[in-house]
Amino acid sequence: MEYTKLGNTDITVSKICVGCMSFGKAGTMHDWTLDETATESVVRHALDLGINFFDTANGYSAGTSEEYLGRALQKNTQRKRSSLPLRSTLIPADCPERRSTERLTARYSVWEQITWISTSSIALTMKHLNDLVQAGKVRALGASAMYGYQFYNMQLAAKEHGWAQFQAMENHYNLLYREDERELIPICKQMGVSLMPYSPLAAGHLARPTWNGDTCRSKTDRVAMGKYDRTEEQDMKIVARVAELAERYGVKMQQIALAWHWAKGVASPIVGATKSAYLDDAAGALAVRLTEEDVAYLEEPYVPHRIVGAIDLNPAEGVMLLDEKK
Repeated sequence: MEYTKLGNTDITVSKICVGCMSFGKAGTMHDWTLDETATESVVRHALDLGINFFDTANGYSAGTSEEYLGRALQKNTQRKRSSLPLRSTLIPADCPERRSTERLTARYSVWEQITWISTSSIALTMKHLNDLVQAGKVRALGASAMYGYQFYNMQLAAKEHGWAQFQAMENHYNLLYREDERELIPICKQMGVSLMPYSPLAAGHLARPTWNGDTCRSKTDRVAMGKYDRTEEQDMKIVARVAELAERYGVKMQQIALAWHWAKGVASPIVGATKSAYLDDAAGALAVRLTEEDVAYLEEPYVPHRIVGAIDLNPAEGVMLLDEKK
């Protein structure tokens, strides 16, 4: 495993982050999530690979993702071991950070992640986050899925008041969706904020030569359909080039797609795994080194996409599947 520092902190994380939306009681959010026994198996394997970075959220599978992850970590790590569960939450909204800490258990470092909340005062939001850091409830702050101007304004408010600033950005970013290269990613790099994008394999589209797969997730994940199906025709050109490079290098397609992230300066892409073997593939991708010509070849067919992830206004209360295809 390889490691990197997160933002401007002294926190060391693996260059692969395990996405825990795959964990939780099936039917509470998705139909394809893993039960607690299967979750522990994947978590144990991740730890054996040297992965110390996990991404979960209080909203995943009605909180059961956090519960399963917390118990799996408790059973399979020692207090001295550096495990960093990451959670994403909208605040203040009934103090979800307290519930998350209870589910994950207090022995682990917790990372507070926030998406854009249009109705909240930026200053009050950043003060609340700073209070969590000062109280020792979280070690660092991260932001997720927002426009560049929104992120900049939140960072500016924190800087002006001497509060904790965001150290990581969890944004939607992969070979099929690169809209954040216009503003958000340059701002992050300018501020020394680490990139840890979600959906690095575009819901599996970058891991197979065909658009649709045979898995339960491929058949039932309406969120993924809403994100990607509208641009299938254009994006299949990129998928074909990923398959071509994978054959040339003698590796798997997902390893080419992940290697592209590290070539672009990403710190730790979030890899969701319903099987331990998927984490083996991700770890193997660290050995793949793409040339500048490879990167340019993969990127050349890209066309502008509609924005998916960043929002201007809050969704209706209780809405979780923002991109569900109706």
